[in-house]
Amino acid sequence: MTATPQPLWQRTLFLVGVSMLFTHELDAMTHSEWRVLPLTSWLAPETGRVVFVALHVPLFALVLGWLTSQLPERVLRAQFWVSVFLVVHAGLHVAFSGQPHYTFEGILSNTLIFGAAMFGALYLAANYWLGRA
Repeated sequence: MTATPQPLWQRTLFLVGVSMLFTHELDAMTHSEWRVLPLTSWLAPETGRVVFVALHVPLFALVLGWLTSQLPERVLRAQFWVSVFLVVHAGLHVAFSGQPHYTFEGILSNTLIFGAAMFGALYLAANYWLGRA
């Protein structure tokens, strides 16, 4: 990947995808997502909620820190891998959707989850078509 400037439309694809992921995490609280995840599903409900929320602080700090502290020539690589995660994250939701505590059935939840994946995939496709893959 080169350090050539991104077109505004491509950068917008990335930013909308990440924004949808972060907003999904707000929605995840209303769905008690910690009851679905293998890391927290075995914990008592209140403990699982606290651990789920607390783990998002270092997670968001790492993602935001990684995205904002990269040298200009590495920003595109960081955006590439976050976009890959947006797609993988949707796949994880599909994989967990059969669990009894999975409640992400509404239009808002699914728009955020799969919309983020769509924007991540569009960003990756743009990378490929623009020769940055």
